[in-house]
Amino acid sequence: MSTSDFFQARLDAMIDLRHPLAVLAKRLPWAQIEANLAPVFAHWSRAGKVVEGFDLFGPTQALTAVGVSPTGRPRLAIRLMVTLLYLKHAYNLSDDGVIERWAQDVYFQFFSGQEYFQAQPPCDKAQLSRFRRALGEAGVEELLKTTIEASVSMGAVKKAALARVIVDTTVQEKAIAHPSDSRLLEVARAKIVRLAKRAGIALKLTHEREASTLRRKAGGYAHARQFKRLKKVLKRQWTILGIVLRDVQRKMSGISQEARQSLQH
Repeated sequence: MSTSDFFQARLDAMIDLRHPLAVLAKRLPWAQIEANLAPVFAHWSRAGKVVEGFDLFGPTQALTAVGVSPTGRPRLAIRLMVTLLYLKHAYNLSDDGVIERWAQDVYFQFFSGQEYFQAQPPCDKAQLSRFRRALGEAGVEELLKTTIEASVSMGAVKKAALARVIVDTTVQEKAIAHPSDSRLLEVARAKIVRLAKRAGIALKLTHEREASTLRRKAGGYAHARQFKRLKKVLKRQWTILGIVLRDVQRKMSGISQEARQSLQH
């Protein structure tokens, strides 16, 4: 023990070793986890490149940037980053939240393998996000597998319980506009009119003013739950859409083939 460590508070003397996080910290095979994940975060050896130069004896060639680069900041401990991901999901925290709580919670620090209390955050959220991306799907599966094996060995989960998996397929309602919606009828009419003008078709009536009035009435009737009046408005909108569509179809024979194809697409 160094002199500086003599004046620091040891975490195992500050916590209850029967706490779930303290028990889990002793039971998880951290050496196996680090060994399995180490190849993912290892620095790759670079092949290098040939650089041409010139000196007193003529042109020269040299191989540079070969091997593992010694530059850059050293990586943080794998166990520390893995435990931050565990704690983030176990306590439903954000990246900022789990890092801030780690600097305050002695159980979090003991679970991550620290011996002495640290008052400073272990990393920033950008480092945690990069670690999660580098971990990938295979790394997450490896962590899940190790956690399940540790739970079985501790007796927290029985093997029979793993034979059946329950998947939550809760469906959240979305704001879907149905084809009978007044807004979609107005959008269809406006698009047909716009395409007809682009193709050079002169429509007899576009019903622009009446369509705008009907759309506004439909919104008011739907809000007031006056469904009979809303039904009449929708019926009129369907009629207007049919009139405009039939007018375009009758006049398509008088336009060029290119304009007709652009109108159909």
